[in-house]
Amino acid sequence: MESNVHVHSMTSLKEICRGLPLYPLPENKGQRKGIPHAPVRTPNLTAQEKKLALRNALRYFPPEIQKKLAPEFGEELRLYGHIYMYRFFPDIEMRAYPIAEYPCKTKSAAAIMLMIMNNLDPSVAQFPQELVTYGGNGQVFSNWAQFWLVMHYLSEMTEEQTLVMYSGHPLGLFPSHRDAPRLIITNGMVIPNYSTRDEYEKMFALGVTMYGQMTAGSYCYIGPQGIVHGTVLTVVNAGRRYLKAEDLSGKVFVTSGLGGMSGAQAKAAVIAGCVGIIAEVDEAALLKRYKQGWLMEISNNLDHCIARLRDARKNKIALSLGYHGNVVDLWERLLYELDTTGELLVDLGSDQTSCHNPFSGGYYPVQLGFEEAKQLLSTNPGKYRTLVQESLRRHVAAINKLADKGMFFWDYGNAFLLEAQRAGADVEKRGGNKTEFRYPSYVQHIMGDIFSLGFGPFRWVCTSGDPQDLATTDSIAMSVLEDFIRQGVSTSVKQQYHDNIRWIREAGRHSLVVGSQARILYSDQRGRVSIAVAINRAISEGRIKAPVVLSRDHHDVSGTDSPYRETSNIYDGSAFCADMAVQNFVGDAFRGATWVALHNGGGVGWGEVMNGGFGLVLDGSKEAEKRAKMMLSWDVSNGVARRCWSGNGYAYETICQTMKENPMLKVTLPHKVVDENILEEAMKY
Repeated sequence: MESNVHVHSMTSLKEICRGLPLYPLPENKGQRKGIPHAPVRTPNLTAQEKKLALRNALRYFPPEIQKKLAPEFGEELRLYGHIYMYRFFPDIEMRAYPIAEYPCKTKSAAAIMLMIMNNLDPSVAQFPQELVTYGGNGQVFSNWAQFWLVMHYLSEMTEEQTLVMYSGHPLGLFPSHRDAPRLIITNGMVIPNYSTRDEYEKMFALGVTMYGQMTAGSYCYIGPQGIVHGTVLTVVNAGRRYLKAEDLSGKVFVTSGLGGMSGAQAKAAVIAGCVGIIAEVDEAALLKRYKQGWLMEISNNLDHCIARLRDARKNKIALSLGYHGNVVDLWERLLYELDTTGELLVDLGSDQTSCHNPFSGGYYPVQLGFEEAKQLLSTNPGKYRTLVQESLRRHVAAINKLADKGMFFWDYGNAFLLEAQRAGADVEKRGGNKTEFRYPSYVQHIMGDIFSLGFGPFRWVCTSGDPQDLATTDSIAMSVLEDFIRQGVSTSVKQQYHDNIRWIREAGRHSLVVGSQARILYSDQRGRVSIAVAINRAISEGRIKAPVVLSRDHHDVSGTDSPYRETSNIYDGSAFCADMAVQNFVGDAFRGATWVALHNGGGVGWGEVMNGGFGLVLDGSKEAEKRAKMMLSWDVSNGVARRCWSGNGYAYETICQTMKENPMLKVTLPHKVVDENILEEAMKY
């Protein structure tokens, strides 16, 4: 029986690699029933632009087929605001197959294929048929023709070629050399003056640019595990900072969103030991997390939610409860309880609605039910926008009153406070600069210092697909960190290592793998390099059966310039500059990355951020070890050096320590202005 399964998947993968299926054309089954679909887009194209969108889509096909496809592509544009090419949705079980099953000439290409298929796996992807991995609009590709072409190119690729991707479109295979990246991705590289949301909707509909979020468009998403870890660290460190508590039992964390990224909040609350109440308007997303076991309970009744909250709080029970309804109703009910009983039932609060995309289905207004809101979004986007802004004002008003009584709220880097400010809500920080609000972003108060120590979301994928390989890498990573602690490290670094050792132990227990056999942990430069070298050696010794792909979230020390999130704790005026992310992409490319990606948008939204990522294939060779040492060192030191120059004390200490360890590293260090009076004096002239 086993061998039949194996042969079937090989056949299917071979077909996927043959290029666009044109003779005969596959049957057009349209949007499949029973799976979630992306919200309808409203690009407001002129008649001329609609023709251009069709012309652009049809250029993937020879003239004899264009006549058949033109009407259905026109229909997709009219119904969905985009041409996804549903006819070409592949009839294959979309998942990360073991690397050996991909019909490729190089292991690197097979690894990339595995990562792409994982991003589109229905158990991982938010809207699989629209090629959206997470965040409501984080595309892997713009249409299905691009998927077929990319898989074909990868199957043909040699170590002397590089595949070039322009915002979802495969420009082609170009001659290069063995040490060059096998794949270069850019997404959304729009000239700054034209990088607006309205222009984006148009350009995406025309098929000429794409929003890759972060790891959607760089093929490095590992399911919600990545954000679970980040959320656990955030909640634990929020408890330390705001509540002065190491133990969060009996503490209540209220937030919203159970989608591609936000779904992690339920699992993270339980791992952190607190009571998590998470609101979600979309029942499909809620049920997906419940069936996965990430949500312990669900309810659409606020009375029931409050009763369960009181009970879990009193008895110090770790709980994740999904409220099927709008988070504004939940916040207003918590305020009502405070007003009527004098009891503050919430300790920590945040928000993970997709506020980077508030007027296209990322935030649903409290005044309407979910289906009603979706209807209005497609029929009257202007009215929808007005309701969203009114809802945001109510949302913030309730949070403000609860915060005044002692709840601690932070912005989760989803542009919630930015959009609330634009809607006229009271979120201003008196005397603050333009990246500061009444509430901190989680980077400003929690993750920023972690980044400055060089710690960030390092991750790897075992391409064998064997859970045993993942268990081996887990124990390798733990022993590396335990060795460092024994050798002696600073208190702040030691705490991070301890948190991450605990995380790996918990991760194994909480069945966090969705899709590929992957693990994430927050590590610094020394940890990343040592773990990579140890894993590579284990591959060469046969203790791990197949190559391992190293990667990270773009949300990292050096990967992202985002003034309202990753670089929100940079106060020298350079928070709006993107040199770091661009330099990182270029530096990774020539230091040994297997592939690199650079994106506009991601996290807080289009035009608000530049970010990049990489994939690096470890195959057990000496060359792979050399590449990992060189590339991973740059990938961390770049951002630490920049954070040091901006005046961060932790980053200063970290980069000085790194320079001691590597005499080839020489970083320009800042001198502090010791006497502030000289500035005042200079102003007089």
